[in-house]
Amino acid sequence: MLSVVIPTLNAERSLVRTLTSLVEPAMRGLVRDVVIADGGSTDQTLDIAEDAGCEIVRANATRGGLLDAGARAAKGPWLLFLRAETALEPGWDAEAYQFIRQGGEKRAATFRFALDDKRWSARRAEMVYRLRNKILALPYGDQGLLISKSQYERLGGYKPLNVLEDVDLVTRLKRQLGRAGLTRFASKAIASGTPRSSIRSAALLTLYTLGVSPEKLQR
Repeated sequence: MLSVVIPTLNAERSLVRTLTSLVEPAMRGLVRDVVIADGGSTDQTLDIAEDAGCEIVRANATRGGLLDAGARAAKGPWLLFLRAETALEPGWDAEAYQFIRQGGEKRAATFRFALDDKRWSARRAEMVYRLRNKILALPYGDQGLLISKSQYERLGGYKPLNVLEDVDLVTRLKRQLGRAGLTRFASKAIASGTPRSSIRSAALLTLYTLGVSPEKLQR
């Protein structure tokens, strides 16, 4: 039913955890295929992907370019974009299936952000994410993005950006449908990043909302 697209670059430390969260949904028939869009990994990333039965697309591209290359190779009518360092908690597939069955073809959905870190600083970073989502409704790619392939193509897909390619796509969706175009699931997308990197991402988003273009932020 859906294709999972994961961009990678030397992601051997986190990829197994991410793929493991897709195993049961794949056995139940929700996940049709997993596409690894790789930007030139030199570690064991591609070996892990091959052993897991993933389709591999190789491209010398930005993260946005990798995501788009993976989307074009995907076989399912639905796309789930997921970061290599993000694992979905058990039960996510029930929400995704319900969203699809209830006619979400023109909308998109994301997961609740969480960090795989027990420190207080991680909880603080999660609060920053929640506040940003509540005010701006602009999720990052580490929250995952479920969208029909037809709607993805209507929006023009991901631009070839290395930063905020995810926010740029959701911004175009909101221009078309408003806040109602984006659903947030109760299930968590658990990232293995650091609180510091999460705060840095929030700072980039602040500059973006103030009018700084993704191209300037990328530079």
